[in-house]
Amino acid sequence: MLTHITVRDYTIVDRLELDLNPGMTAMTGETGAGKSILVDALGLAMGDRADIGIIRTGAKAAEISIGFDLSQANDALEWLKEHSMDSGDECIIRRLISREGRSKAFINNHPAPMQALKELGETLVDIHGQHQHQSLVKRAIQRQLLDDYAGNQTLVKQTYDCYQQWKKLSAKFRHLRDAAADSAARIELLRFQVDELEQLNLSADEVAGLNQEHDRLANAGKLLDITNLTINLLYESEENSAHQLLNRAQHELGSVLDLDPGLQNASKLINEASIQTQEAADELRQYLDRLDLDPQRLQWINDRLSSIYEISRKHHVRPVELPELLIKLSAELESLDNSDDHLKKMQDDLDKLQQQYFQSAKLLGTKRRKAALLLNKKVTSFVQELGMPNAKFEIEIGSADGKNMTAHGLETIDYMICTNPGQEFKLLSKIASGGELSRISLAIQVVLAETTRINTLVYDEVDTGIGGPTAEIVGKLLRAVGSTRQVMCVTHLPQVAAQAHNHLHVSKQADKTSTVTGITPLTDEDRIDEIARMLGGVKLTKQSRAHAVEMLDTAK
Repeated sequence: MLTHITVRDYTIVDRLELDLNPGMTAMTGETGAGKSILVDALGLAMGDRADIGIIRTGAKAAEISIGFDLSQANDALEWLKEHSMDSGDECIIRRLISREGRSKAFINNHPAPMQALKELGETLVDIHGQHQHQSLVKRAIQRQLLDDYAGNQTLVKQTYDCYQQWKKLSAKFRHLRDAAADSAARIELLRFQVDELEQLNLSADEVAGLNQEHDRLANAGKLLDITNLTINLLYESEENSAHQLLNRAQHELGSVLDLDPGLQNASKLINEASIQTQEAADELRQYLDRLDLDPQRLQWINDRLSSIYEISRKHHVRPVELPELLIKLSAELESLDNSDDHLKKMQDDLDKLQQQYFQSAKLLGTKRRKAALLLNKKVTSFVQELGMPNAKFEIEIGSADGKNMTAHGLETIDYMICTNPGQEFKLLSKIASGGELSRISLAIQVVLAETTRINTLVYDEVDTGIGGPTAEIVGKLLRAVGSTRQVMCVTHLPQVAAQAHNHLHVSKQADKTSTVTGITPLTDEDRIDEIARMLGGVKLTKQSRAHAVEMLDTAK
């Protein structure tokens, strides 16, 4: 239940703080006073789009904060827990719209995106705008209303999910079937390419090894000459090899070690260098023993690399990618070679999904027909009370022929109306009178209010086009809904306002520089004056006040 609302710097509202009560609450005021401001503010808190035009002139930002008691709102509590935003049985939603165009939202002080406000708002508040009856002619809305009344939410989702899986798999099945029909040439090409790659038998790191070996073999002569020269310089030169020079240095230095022990470390390093030059020469001799000057090996490597690069160019890939390409082409070939098996398995899966779909969709259709019979009677009864005594409402559900699978079930659903005896039922969309459509919409809303899990229902001048005795009936219907739900109703009809459990008055004050709207809860005495004003205009009379008292007493 909505417990309070705070609005700051929104349109012509400076600051508004309002506590709200259970039952039916009427909001009234003179034309242009801003009766729908509270409804619009609620919509913004529920994630409606906003622009900077809603910010009060001279203010930097608009702020809307609403609070809810969730003790009777299990869906909202579950949503909050799922998103780690729960705070007991209380929920505070706050939204800020800045003049820079930025919008921020918070749920129980947790930053939240607009989509989160919409999702949570759908479990808390149901807003019926004054032009909402226009959407009633749409088939999608008619189907949704019927399913809401029947409590078909789980079945609707099961049917939808099953259909989407079937549709996705059907597309894959058709693609594979069409590919199989045109696959003979593709299979022949793939088989040639796979055989060629298998014969190449290229490993992932072979190209790098071949290039390295090729460089070595191609420069074997140079490697041989440089290695022999290095061995000679290090060890084998008879006069000036590094080894001889180091030995001479070691001998000369050794002759004076007794004179100064500080030369010991230098002598040690020279000795180690002499040993390392000898080891380096030995290592180079071993390298010469291993150096391969085989020109046939070099030719083979040239031929091997040529084949590798030729095939890689043919497939427009790098040589190192050829092993992965073989795996990919082999998988495609295997798939096409076994397409019949794949098609059979996919057909079996499609049959299972189709069976699951029809099982779910047929049960959904049965529940829809059962709910439609009840809805027909109740809506017809309310429509007749609302000044259309000969009208009959009927939901026409098309029969399932097993061929018209859709995401929403097997049926076509149309809302029909017959306004006079002897006439045929016609689609609601064919009704010329907006007033008649408005009454039918109100009747459906009242019936659906009996089953909705949403505890706060907001009606924004849904009684437009209704007057006289019918208006009193509308008020009684809304009051009846208010006995089990919180109902907020913006109305211009005294007959409706008199039926409310609570009454809010919307007023507007203007001076030369500004205009401000305020909302005030009315006392019993204030209500008499407001109902009298709605009955007789600005000037109150004894008769209008007496009539107002009578209307209020009758509603109790």
